[in-house]
Amino acid sequence: MRTRRGVCYPKAMNRCLEKKLVKRRKVEVGRDLFDALPDDILLSILCKLSSTAGCPAHFLNLLITCKRLNGLGLNSMVLSKASRRMLTVKAKNWSESAHRFLKLCADTGNVEACFTLGMIRFYCLQNRGSGASLMAKAAIGSHAPALYSLAVIQFNGSGGTKNDKDLRAGVALCARAAFLGHIDALRELGHCLQDGYGVKQNIAEGRRFLIQANARELATVLVACPSAVVPRSWLAWNPHPHAGCPLLSDFGCNVPSPAPHPANQFLSEWFSSRAGNVPGPGLRLCSHASCGRPETRRHEFRRCSVCGAVNYCSRACQALDWKLRHKVECAPVERWADDDGEIDGNDFLNDNEDDVMEES
Repeated sequence: MRTRRGVCYPKAMNRCLEKKLVKRRKVEVGRDLFDALPDDILLSILCKLSSTAGCPAHFLNLLITCKRLNGLGLNSMVLSKASRRMLTVKAKNWSESAHRFLKLCADTGNVEACFTLGMIRFYCLQNRGSGASLMAKAAIGSHAPALYSLAVIQFNGSGGTKNDKDLRAGVALCARAAFLGHIDALRELGHCLQDGYGVKQNIAEGRRFLIQANARELATVLVACPSAVVPRSWLAWNPHPHAGCPLLSDFGCNVPSPAPHPANQFLSEWFSSRAGNVPGPGLRLCSHASCGRPETRRHEFRRCSVCGAVNYCSRACQALDWKLRHKVECAPVERWADDDGEIDGNDFLNDNEDDVMEES
């Protein structure tokens, strides 16, 4: 006679233990699937996310997921791939931690971080040397906006005196940025060649660069919205009817203004939040709303020679602002004075197609 302790009777306690062990194995297997992934695979995924993130929050939300992702997310390989949009910083959210994060990205060789932090340090934090060094580091990496910004600094002698202007260096930097397809640099270089500003005058070559800038500007807009119907106003507007096609003008087609670089957007927000919307006593901002560059000394920027009410850091900003608003606001005046009643007679720009940029 077999008892309940025989082999034919199941052991209830053993079954309960087996179920617990199976559940525990499933949990452990679920954990090991992530923990067992090699760091190389995770780094590859994080690099892809860093280069395609639409805003900083997309990447920061990943860093707070777990300790491992936080450590790998701050790897130099990941930060070096960070996109322009991932490095976008709002002026109202600027803090020491944001400064450290941009510095960390810049130290990995990320050219976008170098340029953005360089612009912020040079113009906002007034750390001229460090800001210029960071922009130069980005320029060495063939970053077109950094090359053009350094050209503007050389043309204006920003951060120094009027005697610190280096027109030849500005033209050289502009030429390099234009070679990389930077539209503002193409337009600036065209005007320099037409006017003999920092380079031997060559009107035909300057006209070619202006036409190339206008064509590239129109193409950029069309690529951005390929399905959109092109309004006739984009190609029909021209302030001088005898000039013909707007592609041949100094200002190009009447296309929408391109989105500003996050660094320029930061500058605009930074100085708009200050009292009086001025960078300092007697200093002015570039009148092009999407630029944001301030003067670093009095009378650094040049005024419109017709009305004297606006001033620009460059010809590119003048051309964009003319199309957007100034063409309907500009009214001639005989003479004007600055805030202290002093006539600033050499600080002029002409808002017409035969304009000449005079050295201030």
